[in-house]
Amino acid sequence: MLVIPSIDIEKGRSRIVHWPGAAAGVGSPTDRPERIAERFVEQGAQMIHVVDMDGARSGRPGNLEAMGRVASRVAVPLQVAGGMEGADNIRLAFAAGATRVVVSMALADDPGLLHECLDVAGDWLAVGLDPRPNRIAAYPWHRSAPPSLTDLAGELVDHGVHRLVLSHGGAVPDLGFLAELARNLRAEVFVAGGSLDIDAIKSLRDAGIAGIILGEPLLTGAVDFAKALEAAS
Repeated sequence: MLVIPSIDIEKGRSRIVHWPGAAAGVGSPTDRPERIAERFVEQGAQMIHVVDMDGARSGRPGNLEAMGRVASRVAVPLQVAGGMEGADNIRLAFAAGATRVVVSMALADDPGLLHECLDVAGDWLAVGLDPRPNRIAAYPWHRSAPPSLTDLAGELVDHGVHRLVLSHGGAVPDLGFLAELARNLRAEVFVAGGSLDIDAIKSLRDAGIAGIILGEPLLTGAVDFAKALEAAS
């Protein structure tokens, strides 16, 4: 299972300052996304995930230069989320150096736009879903009733989506449900966020999850990256 460091980028900078040696008073802090990504790759990261916070708000990429700086410093796949909903937006991200994109749950309700994005990104497109039932129920669906997450995931796979990213916010992931979903779905399942510790990482690995995307816990040192990699192996 992959452990994928995530960096929230706002106005070209990381929203969280990363200082891996803070407890010991060694090294130096940085909010430069490319330096943070480089540090994680040096420690064994096989992919970097960045969230374009400005792009998420505006609906179009807002940190292309920062993406390019990250891509130029690391030789691993760069996955980008935030403002990717649209074929032209994905083309811009790919031109900047991204190799994978994550689009929002809104595309699950817009098959035409979803297929336009798939035509550009193909297998390198993932759809982000919020697995919390109250969040799915609250979304303004263009259908008679809100779908279940299982039905929604199945629909996306039928459309040709091969990767799903389940974003839990601060909630604790339902390991039993995730294990069943990963077992029955013809797609890779990634988990983003959520209340995770080393034991939870081991459980997600055993559940067949393809990868976990961790931002603030890794950047602040709440979860040790080396220990997380060991637990995921």
